[in-house]
Amino acid sequence: MKLAKLRAEVCALHAELPNNHLVAWTSGNVSARDPESGLVVIKPSGIKFRDLTPENMVIVDVDGKMVEGDYKASSDTASHCYIYRHRPDVNGIVHTHSRYATAFATLGREIPCVTTAMADEFGGPIPCGGFALIGGEEIGQQVVKALEGSHSPACILQSHGVFATGATAEKAVQAAVMTEDNAAIVWTALQIGTPLTISDEDIAKLHHRYTHVYGQ
Repeated sequence: MKLAKLRAEVCALHAELPNNHLVAWTSGNVSARDPESGLVVIKPSGIKFRDLTPENMVIVDVDGKMVEGDYKASSDTASHCYIYRHRPDVNGIVHTHSRYATAFATLGREIPCVTTAMADEFGGPIPCGGFALIGGEEIGQQVVKALEGSHSPACILQSHGVFATGATAEKAVQAAVMTEDNAAIVWTALQIGTPLTISDEDIAKLHHRYTHVYGQ
């Protein structure tokens, strides 16, 4: 079995999606690219999260062609692979329809950067890309376009949901979790009034501290 360790990692990370209330039923997926071989491990299509195992993960090449697996790959595979081909810095991708972030997506509206946590993680607003149908590369094209010129590792797509990226699959899951957490905070604040803004200068300082100083 190819990429046994990466299969196990991707399978385990899928459990974080329902654990953090980011998905319903079988929606959503995690993928990871192996930096050495360039092969991609991704969720099989339509399988319940509790039924996922390292063995039923699917391996495709970076063009989305099946390499190993007993199931069909996720319907988002072509878009994941498009992102990998156009973002060599990305080795992990997560897609969810998490509730609060997707509410912003239905409005075609970015999630504004009004908390220090957002400034830390995203370095600005979480951008909203355009609409695209599922099944081909078009969603991946919208994700790459939406993230271009942004510090954010994640975006939302109009009428769809969240796409989060990372240097690893775990980092991408972190970005997906933080996207929903901050979307919920912003949505709640909007029910009370107009959230106060943080200056671009302070956002830049917070993001730099988080990415260069924070942690071990």
